[in-house]
Amino acid sequence: MRNGTGPLTAPPVDESLRARRRAMETAGGVSRSVGFILITLYMTGVTGLGPAQLSDAMLAASWLSLALIAAADVLAVLARRRPESRWYPLLSAVQVLFDTITIVAFVVVSERDFTQTTWPLLALAISIAAIRHQLPGAILTFLITSVAFVLLVPDSPDLAFVVGTNAMTTIMAGAQSSAFSRQFRELNETRRALQHQATHDPLTGLPNRARLAAYAQECEGLPLVVLLLDLNGFKEVNDTHGHAAGDVLLHEIGARLGVVVGGDGLVGRLGGDEFLVLLPGAGAEAAGPAVDRIRAAIRQPIDIGGHLVTVGVSAGSALRPAGARTGLDTLTAEADAAMYRDKRDRRRRAA
Repeated sequence: MRNGTGPLTAPPVDESLRARRRAMETAGGVSRSVGFILITLYMTGVTGLGPAQLSDAMLAASWLSLALIAAADVLAVLARRRPESRWYPLLSAVQVLFDTITIVAFVVVSERDFTQTTWPLLALAISIAAIRHQLPGAILTFLITSVAFVLLVPDSPDLAFVVGTNAMTTIMAGAQSSAFSRQFRELNETRRALQHQATHDPLTGLPNRARLAAYAQECEGLPLVVLLLDLNGFKEVNDTHGHAAGDVLLHEIGARLGVVVGGDGLVGRLGGDEFLVLLPGAGAEAAGPAVDRIRAAIRQPIDIGGHLVTVGVSAGSALRPAGARTGLDTLTAEADAAMYRDKRDRRRRAA
């Protein structure tokens, strides 16, 4: 059954998540650019940011940092362009890895070769990982940075402070980021549920009039066939078996229509026992075969509580030619008039 997105559009992208990811990539790119400039100035030794003479190890670490920053920024551009891509988590994880290696290399060499205290920068790597990958990312980065510092700077007098401070940073930043991520998901789920309620019929789950109108607007410029369907014999089922049976019948008819139409269009319920079918890209010649398939599907018996019931359908069609701007209300009115003519003709033939 169609979910209301239609064949002409891709599945809806979560715009709030898209915006959040793009903001994160922008912030990451800007902060790395600042780091690139500072490391470049550090290497010159003319600004007082670093020693006048750098060791070979520090020069190597600085060049490595510049290369990794540039590579991470390239990944950030790719991730920002396609924040909905299935590759985004991998691009994000690689950026965290590059940022962590950059910071660890700079901190380890500066702590070993000079008297500068740079180990607080390790908390920056943890914070970056927490923002991008919540508590698991923060914990993993904490382990990497702590093990690297303990193994490569074993004589540091600040060893206990490094591990303890970074552990606290991991807990606070990781827990807060995870909590925010959960809240973000819950709000999005609530928003999607409310949006679905606003655009779908609660009984059948089919798109309602509002979603049908939006879909018709999305198909603007294409030829569009509109079929209005009205069930024959529905009132008798309600009167004989009760409203609950009528609800079961409507749900089953909606499911059958979804199967018949498939990916060729959109099926919706207007209310009562009236359904609307939109077939974009179809010409007038498609209406008759589509109605025949629909009639064949609907007249199959339906088991309702052990009772087999059968209903028929009256159908009317309307066509919007390619390039026309006729609204769905006008097309529905035309199809409605055609449907009542079909209903009268069938009653006349039955009489």
